Amino acid sequence: MIRTCLFDMGNVLVFFSHDRMCEQLGRLCDRSSEDIRRLLIDSGVQWNYERGRLSPKQFHEWFKSSTEREVSFDDLVRAASDIFWLNEPIVPVLDQLKSRGLRLVLLSNTCITHFEWVRDHYDVLQRFDACVTSCGAGAIKPEPAIYEAALLEIGCEPNECFYTDDIPKYVAAGRQHGLLAEVFTDVPSLLGHLGQHGVTIP
Repeated sequence: MIRTCLFDMGNVLVFFSHDRMCEQLGRLCDRSSEDIRRLLIDSGVQWNYERGRLSPKQFHEWFKSSTEREVSFDDLVRAASDIFWLNEPIVPVLDQLKSRGLRLVLLSNTCITHFEWVRDHYDVLQRFDACVTSCGAGAIKPEPAIYEAALLEIGCEPNECFYTDDIPKYVAAGRQHGLLAEVFTDVPSLLGHLGQHGVTIP
């Protein structure tokens, strides 16, 4: 019997655009979005930020130094984080799951500024009983440490926990940890997967 549902955030609860992030950051420092992508994403800096190896203040200093531009902290946060929009059809599904007494836990690769932006701008993370983030765990999916952190939060056995994520290799890693994991594509397929595991939502 399913007791807990474990949800990814990006492209599951909310959609996001790295292209938009690179464009907005580029406008702050007169760089092309391609330059920002190479500087931030291709270099691995974004993934270090999501591992929690950089604080928001350190990320700010890195950005100013790397672009040789004086950019305010608030402007940087807004340009880097105003890249999300809510997956509205999933919200009533979360409410149905909560009404049935299921525990909801987040499992997300995210930096602290992205997590806080979604928390503060959308009424979705407030529905969760616990949030396991890569920046908090010091590891990103599919590394074992972040799944081990999630197992400490689910409050049940792994085979009593349904996990959904839009990245197949992250789902595969979840299965290796004993979770009932399925790839997320859209809400109708999510409802189908939940039904296959005994959780029927009209």
